[in-house]
Amino acid sequence: MTSESVPIGPVDASVVPRFAGIATFARLPRLDQVPRADIAIVGVPFDSGVSYRPGARFGPSHVRESSRLLRPYNPVQDVSPFASQQVADAGDIAVNPFNILEAVDQIEAGARHLATGGTKLVTIGGDHTIALPLLRVAHAQHGPIAVLHFDAHLDTWDTYFGAPITHGTPFRRASEEGLIDLQHSLHVGIRGPLYDREDLRDDKRLGFAIIASHEIQLEGLQSAIDRMLARLGDRAVYLSVDIDVLDPAHAPGTGTPEAGGMTSRELLAMLRELQHVNLVGADIVEVAPAYDHAQITGIAAAHVAYEIISSLAPRERSVPAEKDDDERGTE
Repeated sequence: MTSESVPIGPVDASVVPRFAGIATFARLPRLDQVPRADIAIVGVPFDSGVSYRPGARFGPSHVRESSRLLRPYNPVQDVSPFASQQVADAGDIAVNPFNILEAVDQIEAGARHLATGGTKLVTIGGDHTIALPLLRVAHAQHGPIAVLHFDAHLDTWDTYFGAPITHGTPFRRASEEGLIDLQHSLHVGIRGPLYDREDLRDDKRLGFAIIASHEIQLEGLQSAIDRMLARLGDRAVYLSVDIDVLDPAHAPGTGTPEAGGMTSRELLAMLRELQHVNLVGADIVEVAPAYDHAQITGIAAAHVAYEIISSLAPRERSVPAEKDDDERGTE
């Protein structure tokens, strides 16, 4: 984006009510309506890799509908994410719902095309299978990626019913393919029963550290943030958010819910800290609207995407001015 260009932002809610019009993400322009995009929001309506409740193929449209109330200024991050960068909705990557391997290739090809010219992708799934082709694209651009993975589950299992690529295996395959930075990748929010203690040993070998959900509860949010930033360092970071990292009270509309999860407030607070890292792409997956109520899960996912876009926004870094006497108060 040149210094002379002005980003095209969301539809003006004072002209077209928020409940009217085509539901692009945050009512942003379509990709074909702008010269280029710094960030492209793209849907992948695919859930053929799920092992329990299906329905995440309807996630992209549900999250778009749930994003209508998002507004241009983010007061917590003190940034206007749609004014400081061009963000556009790229629509959906259409993939084969009957063939997982073909679908993975189609997602990789579509994402590679959209990322041409340096556009960063924020992808809305779809099930977690889609993270593998997206990581292949990120690796081709940046080399080994520090994966920051918010999820109730490890997703580093080997196979399921003999299938090597499912929503429970993307990070094992990515590690085996050499896509992942083995010293700087991290799971956050892990909880619930496992098949065996060996699952944890395998996960560590594949390159991941873990901040479990109960650790956030016992040690506090700031400790989790500090551990996250220390682990990621200055590496290129790919963020993958499975919405089931949230407790079912905050995200009932998902395929494999687990009790004892993060609150939406905790998740958003951690995502805001990503303005301090080299974030190169992200996905939000496993929103299954058939199990949602009153858009609880869709709204949470829309705000997750909004905080990610805000963290990607350029901003001036300045040293705070010294307070004058009036601001300090009398001593």
